[in-house]
Amino acid sequence: MDSGRIRTPRTAPRAPHGARPAPRAGAPRGARLAVLAAAALLATVVPSAQAVAAPVPRVDLTVLVVDDGGSAVEAITAELKGSGVPYRTIDLDDPNRPVLDAAFLSDTVDGRPRAKYQGVVLPHESAFGPGSAEHTALQAYERTFGIPQVDAYTWSHPGVGLDYTDQGGWSGVLDGTTAGVTAAGQAGPFRYLAGSLAFEDNDPSIGESYGYAGRPRAGYTSYVDIPVTGGRASLVGEYAADGRRELVVTFAYNQYQRQFRALARGIVEWLTQGVHLGQSRNYLSVHVDDVFAPDARWDAALNCTPGDFDCVGDDGEGVNPIRMTVADAQYAAAWQKSSGFTLDMVYNGGQGEQWKTEHGGTDPLTDRLVADRAQYRWINHTYTHPFLGCVQDNTVVPWQCAKDTAGNTLWVSRSELSAQIRDNHNWAVGKGISVDRSELVTGEHSGLKTLPQQPVDNPNLANALADNGVKWTGSDNSREPQQRAVGTGSGAARTVPRHPMNVYYNVGTAAEMADEYNWIYTSRADGGSGICESNPASTCLPAPLDTATGYAERIAPQEARTALSHVLGNDPRPHYVHQSNLAEERLLYPVLDRVLADYRGLFAPNAPLVNPAQRDVGTELSRRTAWDQALAAGKVTAYRIGTTVTIKAPSGVTAPVTAPEGTRKRLLLGTAAFGSPYAGSRSAWTTPELLQSTVTLTLPTA
Repeated sequence: MDSGRIRTPRTAPRAPHGARPAPRAGAPRGARLAVLAAAALLATVVPSAQAVAAPVPRVDLTVLVVDDGGSAVEAITAELKGSGVPYRTIDLDDPNRPVLDAAFLSDTVDGRPRAKYQGVVLPHESAFGPGSAEHTALQAYERTFGIPQVDAYTWSHPGVGLDYTDQGGWSGVLDGTTAGVTAAGQAGPFRYLAGSLAFEDNDPSIGESYGYAGRPRAGYTSYVDIPVTGGRASLVGEYAADGRRELVVTFAYNQYQRQFRALARGIVEWLTQGVHLGQSRNYLSVHVDDVFAPDARWDAALNCTPGDFDCVGDDGEGVNPIRMTVADAQYAAAWQKSSGFTLDMVYNGGQGEQWKTEHGGTDPLTDRLVADRAQYRWINHTYTHPFLGCVQDNTVVPWQCAKDTAGNTLWVSRSELSAQIRDNHNWAVGKGISVDRSELVTGEHSGLKTLPQQPVDNPNLANALADNGVKWTGSDNSREPQQRAVGTGSGAARTVPRHPMNVYYNVGTAAEMADEYNWIYTSRADGGSGICESNPASTCLPAPLDTATGYAERIAPQEARTALSHVLGNDPRPHYVHQSNLAEERLLYPVLDRVLADYRGLFAPNAPLVNPAQRDVGTELSRRTAWDQALAAGKVTAYRIGTTVTIKAPSGVTAPVTAPEGTRKRLLLGTAAFGSPYAGSRSAWTTPELLQSTVTLTLPTA
């Protein structure tokens, strides 16, 4: 992901610090809109004077996005798509695009006026040119139906309710600036934020976000502002004028930057007046693989890991392996309690039994973890962690799939696969560990296709999963980011992609971590492997890290930033590390402590971290796929008439819906509170009740 320089829309030129920017072509500085009172967030839409006698309009729950190719519109579109909000895009660069006129925006259905879009996203306030027929048609539509408009990125000027920046405001690079969420913002669309919002500054040599902070005029309510000489000036706010409402954003951003990710939910809530299809949460779960097993150790002299088949000069056995101790287990339990966060222990019972046999018949680590079993979640990782795909031919580097005399690939058998899953499950049950039979992570995600050597799944895997009741099996998100079925049929298990954290499995100390990191991410000229030079997806370090300080100063903060970006991106996929990261210098904790601290400093208590189990992640991803397919096929109908929301989706498709507190769902008899609370709203995946064909919600009247 690129969170560096972003493209400034060509229609919003930057101005020198403190200078008044030249207005866009066709957007005279003196243009003013008459100021009228803003429509209340959940007020029933009021028709224009000419249509007083008409029925209450129907407003379809779809967003119109007008795209100029800039990063701001791209970012908002990504938020809509990622949270399941239906939208339609008009590409301004497409010569064959539809003309935006009254017929495009509205019509009549069953004698009732219909607004086809509940909100409009524009690159800036005059995307079609002020005075143009399309501009006029859009403004008339917004006035008639009470439709909000987001100006994705513009500059500070009276046309959006702000003074020019040379009238007590400010313009310039915002990197490292701490903005504040105003009282109006916290009472309104950004009620889930704690109050301060720091702009990222990942590279001092690059300007990552430029902004225009202006002082509000009449009709403008600031939601996010920064301190300026003599007071504060706004970067995000609502401008109400001429019977219309605009959310005005006056800083540049892209979809990956933390400041946008923090504001994205509120932008959508404002745009949809708090009622929309789709939902989002902030998720974080961390799988600790290889629990009870030892992990091999990186060799700084060999620049490889003894025990790995490609480690030239090793004897094929791991040297000085890394394994948690009783003290490490006690620390993990105490850390969970103090941090309020639960780890998923992905365990290999047979590896623990083997360790016990090789060390005098006792294993204090296993005893301690089993004694604390109720404090963790547990996931089956197979009994002894073998490779469960093809039979590996390790006589060559890299390894290959072994073949029989006829040239057919040799596969690990169904019986061996099944035994590895079954025996590990039974081991845990025998220890009193609560483990969900439906969840599995195979060693190295093996059994699933492993490119380039094994381009298909082990054909015995699907049956072995079914033999053991496995519905959700972990996969590597860096290889397969999309969920998929393993096998065929409605009962087939599905993958749960997991994000690998860049805290290596084969290191126990910060110095080892930095040394291996240097080998991977420095050029050959700097003594590294040069992998970063030959891989177009990688970037080389300008110089090797200091092995004494590199982990704390660069690697851990960078990995925490990456993990937090997943959290803020409505991404439920788990992260995974290894038990070695809880051992020796306990390298995982600085990363997680940073993620949790940054998150809790940014969000209010009404938006807690959601820590889902693997089965819940699998279910969430499956629902999203079915929902996206239904939207793409045009098979979802959803609209609002006054305080009633109606949603119809194909049979078997569960709909994600977000609505205000106080919303009720219609039952066969009576109503019930809708959804569960999150970030100041209520939301849920929902289906029609018994003997109903649609979901019907009743919104609060105030």
